[in-house]
Parts: sequence; C-alpha cells; structure tokens
Amino acid sequence: MKIVFAIDSFKGSLCSLDAGRAAAEGAKRAIPDAECVVRPLADGGEGTVQALAGGMGGELRRVEVVGPAGKPALATYGVAGETAVMEMAQASGITLVSGAERNPLYTTTRGVGEMIADAMAHGCRRFVVGIGGSATNDGGAGMLQALGFRLLDASGSELPCGGAALARLARIERGPDAEKLAGCEFRIACDVTNPLCGPNGASAVFGPQKGATPEMVSALDAALARFAQVSGGDAAFPGSGAAGGLGFAFRTFLGAELKSGVDIVLEETRLEDYVKSADVVVTGEGRLDAQTAMGKAPCGVARLAKRHGKKVLAFSGCVTDDAAALNQCGIDAFFPILREVTTLERALDGKYAAANLAATAEQAFRCFRLGAH
Repeated sequence: MKIVFAIDSFKGSLCSLDAGRAAAEGAKRAIPDAECVVRPLADGGEGTVQALAGGMGGELRRVEVVGPAGKPALATYGVAGETAVMEMAQASGITLVSGAERNPLYTTTRGVGEMIADAMAHGCRRFVVGIGGSATNDGGAGMLQALGFRLLDASGSELPCGGAALARLARIERGPDAEKLAGCEFRIACDVTNPLCGPNGASAVFGPQKGATPEMVSALDAALARFAQVSGGDAAFPGSGAAGGLGFAFRTFLGAELKSGVDIVLEETRLEDYVKSADVVVTGEGRLDAQTAMGKAPCGVARLAKRHGKKVLAFSGCVTDDAAALNQCGIDAFFPILREVTTLERALDGKYAAANLAATAEQAFRCFRLGAH
C-alpha cells in the first residue's frame, strides 16, 4: 500500500512536515510494509515559507527590512534553487504594528520589495508570494519603490511612504534597478477576489481591520483610484484589492499571476505526481470545520485526489459539528486526534500532538487491515 501524506500545519503545535511524519509513523505501525510519502502543504498564508522550503529541498534566509511602520523588521523567506518563497506578512504584516502604528494612511510594503531585492541578489528569478495578513493599504507602492520604481508628484518629488500619499501621484518612472526585474516570474497566492477600489475594494473591506476610520477609508480609496489611473492598470481585476492593493501592484508592474494559494502550493510541490500512484491520501489541519470545505488546503488536496479516484482521510486537532460538509468535498472520513480531556496548553504541545496524531492514524489504518482480510 502506498500512502501519501499532505497535512497542513497544526498552528501553534506542528508544522506541515512534522504533522505528516507523525501520521506516517502511525500508519506504519498498522501496516509495516506500507510505502509512506510525506509532502508539505500550506494555503499561501502563515507556514507557507516553512512548508515549501522544506518540501522543495530549500533553505531559509533572513534579511532585515523596513517594517510596515518604518521600523526595522527581520523577515524570513525560503530559497530553493532559483525559486524564492515568501509571505508578505513577514515584512509588512499586521502583527508587526500595534497602537498608533496601526494606521493604513502611512504603513508601507517597502519591506516586501526589499525581500524580493535580497532574493534577486542571491540569484532568484522565480517568486511564490503569499499576500495575506497585511498591515498596509498602499497599493504596493512601497514595494515598487524598493524595487526601483519612482512614484513622483507634480513637482517631480518622490512620494513618501503610505497609501495617503498616492492622492498626489502624477507619474511613475521605471528606474535602472527596476530593469533587473526583466525575466522574473511572480506567482501570487491570493484567496480574495476584491477589486482595488470601490465598496468592495481594498480600503472599504479591509481598511477598518487595519485601523482605518470611515474618513480614512474614503481618502485611501480615492488615493488608490488615482494610483490606478496614473498606472493604467486594471483596478477591477479580481484580487487587485488583496493585501491593501498589493495584488494590483504585482499584476500591473511585475506581470504576476494571481491564483488560489493552495493551488499554487500543490503545483509547486508537484503533489499530483505522488497522488497518481497512491492508494490512500491523507490530509488535515489543526481544526476541521465548514470553513475548511470552502477552499482551504485539505479540501484542495481532496479535490486533487478525487480526480484520480483515491481514498482520502483527514486528521485534525478538533472538528466542529458542521465539519460533515467535508465529506461533500472529497474527504471520505475525518478523525479528531485528542484522546482525553486536557488543557489547551497541553493539547498544543508539539510532542503530545504528534503522539496523538500517530496513535489516531494507527487505529484508522488498522481498519484497512481489517478490510484486506
């Protein structure tokens, strides 16, 4: 029997590969001669860098960048050959600001551009970037400035950081450093379909989460509209409003592809190549619920497996009453791994979670032995 494991991280407890290895250990106890293949899984958000770097045989790099509020931040990204795997939240994420710093009029994506520039300096030409969890609403202007674009006002002066300044944008110039981007490929993990501007745009929908008042939302929306007008980009394209308009900048200036995060991860890790020859596919994440069925990583794995007629099992730290929806998206059976009443602190302990996951997987795969006889 060949079993392929592609399990998303159990946040705060197990990374993707550790979860897969624990489940594989349990399966081997039940079926000692099983061939177990562990592959990484993520959805483009937190944990994507670690999962893909490990699964693609890469390494992690750290670089100091300008954080969203202008303070230094230490950003980590993965490198595998010429491919760099990044999470914009490492450089410009909302967890990097607090209090008065949480002001989308001024927060910047400059650090994202600095991450990209660092990777380019080390030979990277392909980029996989997850753009969830931003603290910014600058349309990606800061990223572009860090990559050599000049955003100028009517007097020819460079605009300062932040989305509000885009209201004064008069023209955009491509400097010598920006020419180095020729030949680079960008794949953007983007799971929202919002346009750049308007009532469903970046400022109106996501601005309040980043500290924007109604007055700020109006100002930022007008500023992004100005940015779209001057750049000539398609502000209505689905996903342009992701990460405060960062999706717009990637697509308009860097020719990026905006795509579902889990689909990009599945393609980059070539999971389908392994699934084709599997007998059973195992997936899961820290919590399985109705939201999981709405496009999250485990259901992405299940859809892929079902295209090839494979059985699919899922394991999770906990499941909710509405998790039955998962059976409709291709997961044949799912199992919570907690085996006793315990504290949240203990449940999240990595060693405890790995032991529970292995034990649950063992019992699930013993059912296959019963079926074989």
